[in-house]
Amino acid sequence: MMTEDGIAHEHVIAPDEAGERLDVWLTRVQPEHSRSRWQQLIREGGVRVNNLPRKPNHRLCLGDRVSWSVSAAPLEIPLVPQEIPVPILYEDRDVIVLDKPPGLVVHPAPGHTDGTLVNALLHHCHDLAGIGGERRPGVVHRLDRDTSGVMVVAKNEAAMVDLTRQFRARIVRKEYRALVWGIPEPPVGRIETLIGRSPGNRKKMSARVESGRRAVTHYERMESYGKVSLLSLRIETGRTHQIRVHMAHIGHPVVGDPMYGRGRHEELPAPPVRQMLHAVTLAFDHPRTGQRLEFTAPLPPDMRAMIVALREVAQSNRDCREDTVG
Repeated sequence: MMTEDGIAHEHVIAPDEAGERLDVWLTRVQPEHSRSRWQQLIREGGVRVNNLPRKPNHRLCLGDRVSWSVSAAPLEIPLVPQEIPVPILYEDRDVIVLDKPPGLVVHPAPGHTDGTLVNALLHHCHDLAGIGGERRPGVVHRLDRDTSGVMVVAKNEAAMVDLTRQFRARIVRKEYRALVWGIPEPPVGRIETLIGRSPGNRKKMSARVESGRRAVTHYERMESYGKVSLLSLRIETGRTHQIRVHMAHIGHPVVGDPMYGRGRHEELPAPPVRQMLHAVTLAFDHPRTGQRLEFTAPLPPDMRAMIVALREVAQSNRDCREDTVG
């Protein structure tokens, strides 16, 4: 059944449809939306089977009642090459490894139709279009807009397939640096939770959910400046906003995080303009040669300046305490 506005849909699974994956079935029934788009809608709760949320790989059974709602067709965004400077750390005929600046959106979307990393890559590499999908050519993984650091991009379909496999098999090693509020205890720890959409705000992710995807983050405290600490973090999984969600979950949100943090900028030497999170290291096996490669992106100027200022304040406070004792 479909309403007159073409938005709400309902269907009862027939004998010849039983056994299909939910995302595959939806793509066949409504091919105007890509499979990745359907997977996104399923994870966002826009699709129900017998009035229950399911995963994209759920196998349909005879008589299942599938209902779904598509609020609007995805915006058709033309991908235009644009000359946007992005530091390249390494490049060959298979991959590009780059240092994404903070503030740069990875791929076009409603609200960010151009000026993205994809637009920059299409200008830099003219035969990139269409690799791995029309909307995100060459993009194997992504960083949030205001997270800086090292990324790898595939330059051909074979590299795309192999790198995607490595991310799924957790062959890729990802290490981050973050400034967080407080002093995490113990100084070395492991965080494991489920991460899913926040029931109260669909734009946010949450670790306080009954169903979601397993997420694991390892952290180590490198320095403490009283009210703020510098952490090294390694993630086993790559869930949306994972580090930001996990650090907020244990009570030490990333400094400057507008979504999961809290406004305490008056306690800092200078207010941050973004979350203080940086992807410092990325290691993977080269998709053609199998050689293990590791790349490091140095801390960007804003994080370096914040760390220097925090060290100076911490040292000044220590000096004052020593003078008082003396």
